[in-house]
Amino acid sequence: MPERKKEFSSYLENVSLILVGILFVLFPIFFLSTTTDAFVEPKELLLIILSSLALLIFGFKTIVEGRLRLRTSPFGLPMLLFILVTLASAILSTNKADALTAFAPLLFVGFLYFVIINVVSNQKQLLLLLGTLTVGAVLSSLLTVFSFFKIYLLPFAYTHATYFTTFGSLLDQAIYYALILPIAGYFGYEYINHISSPKRSNAAPFSTEGTTHHKKAPAFMGLFGVGFLVIAIGLGLTVYMLFTNQKPLILPFDVGLQTAFAAISQNNVFKSLLLGSGYGTYLNDFTMFKPASYNTNEALWAFTFFRSSSFFLEILATTGLLGIGVYGMIIYRVIKEKNFFLPLMLALLASLALPFSFTLTGLLFILLALFAVVCIQNNPQKFGEAEFSLFAMKRRLFSGESGVHAQQTPSERKISRIFPVIFFIIVILVLAVPLYLTSRFILSDMTFQQSLVAESENNGLATYQLQTAAISMFPYRDIYYRSFSDTNLALANALAENQPKNSSPSAQIQKDILTLIQQSINAGRAAVTIAPETSFDWNNLSSIYRSLIGFGQNADQFTILTLNQAIALDPNNPQQYINLGGVYYQLGQYDNAIREFTIAINLKPDYANAYYNVGHAYEQEGQYGNALTAFQTVKQLVGGNAANVKIINADIATLNSQIATSKNGTSQPGKNPQVSPIPQNQQQPITVNKPGTTLPPHNPKEKIPAPTVSVQGPTPSTGPTTVSATPTK
Repeated sequence: MPERKKEFSSYLENVSLILVGILFVLFPIFFLSTTTDAFVEPKELLLIILSSLALLIFGFKTIVEGRLRLRTSPFGLPMLLFILVTLASAILSTNKADALTAFAPLLFVGFLYFVIINVVSNQKQLLLLLGTLTVGAVLSSLLTVFSFFKIYLLPFAYTHATYFTTFGSLLDQAIYYALILPIAGYFGYEYINHISSPKRSNAAPFSTEGTTHHKKAPAFMGLFGVGFLVIAIGLGLTVYMLFTNQKPLILPFDVGLQTAFAAISQNNVFKSLLLGSGYGTYLNDFTMFKPASYNTNEALWAFTFFRSSSFFLEILATTGLLGIGVYGMIIYRVIKEKNFFLPLMLALLASLALPFSFTLTGLLFILLALFAVVCIQNNPQKFGEAEFSLFAMKRRLFSGESGVHAQQTPSERKISRIFPVIFFIIVILVLAVPLYLTSRFILSDMTFQQSLVAESENNGLATYQLQTAAISMFPYRDIYYRSFSDTNLALANALAENQPKNSSPSAQIQKDILTLIQQSINAGRAAVTIAPETSFDWNNLSSIYRSLIGFGQNADQFTILTLNQAIALDPNNPQQYINLGGVYYQLGQYDNAIREFTIAINLKPDYANAYYNVGHAYEQEGQYGNALTAFQTVKQLVGGNAANVKIINADIATLNSQIATSKNGTSQPGKNPQVSPIPQNQQQPITVNKPGTTLPPHNPKEKIPAPTVSVQGPTPSTGPTTVSATPTK
């Protein structure tokens, strides 16, 4: 019976090892078209599923063995602290739902680290995992090489592109290949050494101590040499594409540094300083704290960054000094070890200088776990196994001494069998909630993706139904509510526009329109409730209210109120002030419109659309000289864009005609700023800011709900702005 139990235990250990190996092979190449993010999100799902299965099997193995033995590792404590700090930052984040959603995959990375440490017990198993990690990179590299030469191995039409990558980013792909390449190169070199001089090749993997390889290892290592060549070619082609047609967009380091320090110096300084803004919420840090000088970067100013300039700066901004301190502890422990693991050292250096997606973050901690195994195998006396038993509890809860189990009395041994059961129950409980929420999230995300497909096919009913289903599955994602609000508003507008001219809609149609408008506003308010520091959500809510000006009571006030909050959360974005100026222009408040358009010009003096809007506002005010000056500036700025030049020439001709016939045409023009023409692709189409959707005026105006969330955010000059409103009764 003991032999059968031992065999079954060994079988379970091998199953866990195989699951980890499958993860390593599929991780770089796994993608789905059925999720909103086709590349990173499927990799998160794959890691969550396989690491959970491996952990459950390991827990069941301890029950089969009748004892609980866990290995210690050099990075176990800092890894645990890193998980706990990121969790705390997520829980205390203002955008709690976003932060916890981003934290969930990282939690399973921690579980994977634990599994690798406790499952890999010898060099043969370590070599197997290193081999599977290499195989995954080789398969991805082959796809890259064939795609580059227009040989498409995958059957999906959307993958038939020269620059297709299973990472979703050529930069991520290049970094991934660069980190795996040394593994393949090391063992390929070992194979060459073994062939040329068998006696010389007797070092353990990535070790400074002599330990003989498995007898079959040299032949197996020959495949690493082939893998090295394939990965090197894939890396070369990826770098070539990065420096030619697919140059990566990376946030300038000075901007990343400034936003990081600003993020940890918010209103609640103590909380922000220690735990940052919340893990996974860098988008909000960027919009809120990017400097006005960012607008001078013609290549980047219109882009919103979800990741900082480097993983290190993102950790600082989102998890504060505690997060960066624990991450620094990990780096210190790695450097302190006598062994040298080049892939991990490269990963840590890259994390200091480059942005990391989840794919690279996962690989970083996978490499950390593999290096921990190397350290354990090279220092078995320093990093041993801790057995949890009744006897161990008598010896201060646990002991790493060999033969502990044999020293227990039969009654102690019997009672000690409860520890594996307790451990397995804890594993189930720890996995249950995140797995349940993850499954709901994935199902809702796939449903939401179907709604986007239906929307692209102009199927309004299917879009509505699918988005309703997605929200019911996972009601914690602001993008669902944001899209649902747009869908309801579009349906309401379609119903209103489809009515015959000079006829009143039926009572049922009116009721349906009001219901859709109510649902649109409620969805918009739900989005800002879930993510109160996301300017996109406030912009969305303001656009809903703006479309109801003339239809709903106080819609103009609610539009300005919510748009001011969007500005407070994105204070140095000139487009925000153009939007607000557009609202004032729509309301006929031209002085206010001029003020907002002027702020946009001050933030970005070469923004043609800002001058174009302020020119029309001056024109409406009768300040024709100032209007002409603004229009002439626009003409200078859009010199490389034929369509824009045609528009502005027509406007100038109209304005000159007005000046010639108007008694007020003698207004003093303002100074014409000295600007240089901007390339055609750098200037957006010029247009007077208008609402995207406008419902027909309604008399009397309908009562509509007011915004209900009160949050604070900095503004460029006047400090915190508070938005507060109560619902209309």
